[in-house]
Amino acid sequence: MNPQTPLSWKIGILYPDKEKQLEQAFRQIYDPEIGLNIIELGLVRDVSIEASKAHIVMIMTTPFCPFAPALLEATRSKAQSVLGLETTIEMGMEMWDPTYMEEGTGAEWGLF
Repeated sequence: MNPQTPLSWKIGILYPDKEKQLEQAFRQIYDPEIGLNIIELGLVRDVSIEASKAHIVMIMTTPFCPFAPALLEATRSKAQSVLGLETTIEMGMEMWDPTYMEEGTGAEWGLF
């Protein structure tokens, strides 16, 4: 997923219906400090399925986010429930940028 573009996860290539289901499910997971969901913030960078397992790459808005373990586990658990597959999650090293936010979301913060 690139800044200011719609979702573009690897899962969408072969399983576009699953991508939409995950997007809706991930909208239920909120960053408790910011009050926006992980899709609005652009935290889920990729979702893929290989060999009957799902893998998620997710970033945080700050390097030492105190809620990172809870957000990562909530995301992994939600994906596993939706997909019905064993799911792993990795915290990506990419630095979050406000341009990753869903279009229109940054306006609430006065960013765009």
